[in-house]
Amino acid sequence: MPISTEGHITTLTHPASGASCKIHAFGATVLSFVSSDGRENLFVSKQAITDGSKAIRGGIPLVFPVFGPSGNSMPQHGFARCNYWKVNNTIESDHAVGVEFVLELKDASAGRGTDDTSPWFPHKCELDGTDCRLVYDVRLESGHELITTLKVFNTGKSSFNFQALFHTYYKVDDGAALDNAKTYVKGLGGYAISDKVLGDSGKVQSYDDNVVVTGETDKVFIHPDNHPVVHASIGVGLTEPLRLETAGQVDEQPSPISCVVWNPHQAKAAAMGDFGDEEYKDMICVEPGLIGHQPLLEPGKVARLSQTIIARK
Repeated sequence: MPISTEGHITTLTHPASGASCKIHAFGATVLSFVSSDGRENLFVSKQAITDGSKAIRGGIPLVFPVFGPSGNSMPQHGFARCNYWKVNNTIESDHAVGVEFVLELKDASAGRGTDDTSPWFPHKCELDGTDCRLVYDVRLESGHELITTLKVFNTGKSSFNFQALFHTYYKVDDGAALDNAKTYVKGLGGYAISDKVLGDSGKVQSYDDNVVVTGETDKVFIHPDNHPVVHASIGVGLTEPLRLETAGQVDEQPSPISCVVWNPHQAKAAAMGDFGDEEYKDMICVEPGLIGHQPLLEPGKVARLSQTIIARK
């Protein structure tokens, strides 16, 4: 069967190649992308919690409407990844298979963050009519391409600010690859960078086009004005690199994409309850998205964020 569901997990199987993808309804979190060569391209911690009590550690969690802490009752990285989504539609053909999930703001039972002090959507949503509808499309269009598209519809009466990212965990083939500098990200040269580990001393205007994980890494690459689309290569140990393409729109107009590169490394990994002490060697996060500088989303308008992961052929 190209599409099957067991419990909260929906499995897509590409009809022509046998590639597969698994999505958990909690957060509409993509848990697995196995390309046609049999390789698993995504990382999920062996200690990940999948009972709906917290966001799933790994795969592709969705960040919306805020990246990082919100400063109010909304949880870290927003509420999209900590609510159950509903299957709204499926796509089956000889060449593609996909599923569409939907989350209505009125159905988001956890972490909507509606106190009056929040600078982020959904500020006073029950009082001023602000509302939204999130639609998430996950599809396999070949044996080596996984395409995810998040659409944010403003269905309310007020415009709102937002941030949205794909918090993608990539699997590193060889556990020693991080220490041997075989895991890297290329394609972000010329981006302004804010190094959250170094703080103010880590803010620079440009960066060499080769990011290597040698310790705790938490770097925000802010798009150049003339480079709105992310095209990156991700070396994952001893294999050929993955390729990543990400684009965004607000009200049908292109909106530049920034990108975060993250790895907790040894000390932070040991302090995380849902992450193995040594699992930092097995993953790298590359997180493209809309994290600022895009216009407010006006009533009746839609924002889009689309990511294509291209595995080796």
